[in-house]
Amino acid sequence: MSEEKRYCSICAWRSTCAKRFSVSTDSSGMVHCPDFTRDLSIKDKDIDEIENRDKK
Repeated sequence: MSEEKRYCSICAWRSTCAKRFSVSTDSSGMVHCPDFTRDLSIKDKDIDEIENRDKK
């Protein structure tokens, strides 16, 4: 099983977040935000597809 992905763009609060893109991130861009909540409507396969496309 893969590591949980934590990005502002997949957070359930992204449209109302006051901290958006201002929280600390690691080298892969994952956020370390205490308010992060995964938007369950966005599937892992969708995220993986976008990441793979961006790497090319």
